Amino acid sequence: MQKAIKIHSADNVAVALTSLKKGETFTFDNVSVTLQEDVEQGHKFALVDINKDENIVKYGTLIGHATEDIKAGYHVHTQNVKTNLNDLLEYTYQPESFPQPKAEGRTFKGFVRKNGEVGIRNEIWIIPTVGCVNNIVQALEKEAQSLVHGSIDRIVSYTHPYGCSQMEGDQENTRNVIADLIKHPNAGGVLVLGLGCENSNIDVLKPYIGEYDSERIRFVVAQNHDDEMEACMKELRELADIVAKDERVECPASELRIGLKCGGSDGLSGITANPVVGRFSDLLVADGGTTVLCEVPEMFGAETGLMNRAKNEEVFDKTVHLINDFKHYFQSYNMPIYDNPSPGNKAGGITTLEDKSNGCVQKSGSAPVSDVLKYGERIKTKGLNLLSTPGNDLVAATGEAASGCQMVLFTTGRGTPFATAVPTVKIATNTPLATKKANWIDLNAGKALEDDSSIDLVGEELYDLVIKIASGEKCKSELAGFHDIAIFKQGVTL
Repeated sequence: MQKAIKIHSADNVAVALTSLKKGETFTFDNVSVTLQEDVEQGHKFALVDINKDENIVKYGTLIGHATEDIKAGYHVHTQNVKTNLNDLLEYTYQPESFPQPKAEGRTFKGFVRKNGEVGIRNEIWIIPTVGCVNNIVQALEKEAQSLVHGSIDRIVSYTHPYGCSQMEGDQENTRNVIADLIKHPNAGGVLVLGLGCENSNIDVLKPYIGEYDSERIRFVVAQNHDDEMEACMKELRELADIVAKDERVECPASELRIGLKCGGSDGLSGITANPVVGRFSDLLVADGGTTVLCEVPEMFGAETGLMNRAKNEEVFDKTVHLINDFKHYFQSYNMPIYDNPSPGNKAGGITTLEDKSNGCVQKSGSAPVSDVLKYGERIKTKGLNLLSTPGNDLVAATGEAASGCQMVLFTTGRGTPFATAVPTVKIATNTPLATKKANWIDLNAGKALEDDSSIDLVGEELYDLVIKIASGEKCKSELAGFHDIAIFKQGVTL
């Protein structure tokens, strides 16, 4: 296994692929450098002397500038590097396109719903309209486990603290997300429980849901019943008898909608796991499928590459708004736009937001950007989509589920157990994590740097895994019983 990598020929830093010791020597492009201090896995070291104020180049792009002279062989990180990024920028559309893989014509076995959408799970979801009834839906989840039979995968509840005491756009956002989840194709049946006096009560919520299958989506208003538990269990028993009869059928991969997310990133994220997911994304898009890249603050510093991959000027303009609107959001709360990466990211070797962002967008592969979505907006266009979310793991992944994604691929260098409302597949950036947390990790992308593996080979392996999970195989978070949602808060609370 190689011990360090120079990612791009223009780079003036290399990345340690394992922990390195002072005195080790490496040669890149016929230039040798000897380490002058220890460098941890995922961290960078200078390949040449870098003068104060000179730019640091990684991925062939600028990730910051030196705050002091850095001699060749020394650690390059937060102690001697600062971001180059500023606030709002002007952008010009300079379209770029890249060779794409050929369609493979893959298929999976899914559940075709009455409206033509395809689910990869056959679950019954219990969704509250308001946080006041959270304890009831949790109690219903426990009591309803005896109803799991036939093709039902599981019966789960999704609690949240909203649905009342919200204003204007914040309330609208909550209603849209709840409505999106109610109509999600992974749910063969849904019980919606309202309190009765909340702002987002069932009568108010129904127009957001639109047309729906009344056999599969049931509503109960708790204040209208002497015993709301009994009323809900009656509906759940009827739903279970219906949903249990559903069967998986062969479906084209073009029906897959997969979310792309990262968290607990490290210095290898942009070298292993994220490029592997990017390769998968290109393969699925070539087969007519859909992928969704989220986390707008982790596009800052790498946004021009996404903008120039927009399929047309309309999508380019939407991408510019995606970036600048999120910057305005930060500014409206008097928060620094570039207060990122997190302490865990820095410990893993990520120095600046440009460093993190250029690694993050590797998940998008090289396919054209086909559309840009607001938080709570459903997917309308196949291909690579960009979704407006913050970086917060659960809030962003919930946004992807609400957009219609049936699965989320989550890359991580430091590990996390969480899962959102859809199967949440964990992809490790490094072998030690995959070995240590085998109960969390579904695929080890770290092997792309080992033996005869490569990004392309592991990308194909990931596509194989996605097909298996879409066809019913459980991922690690599902086996653990993990499921949760967190809706993006966008306003004041009364």
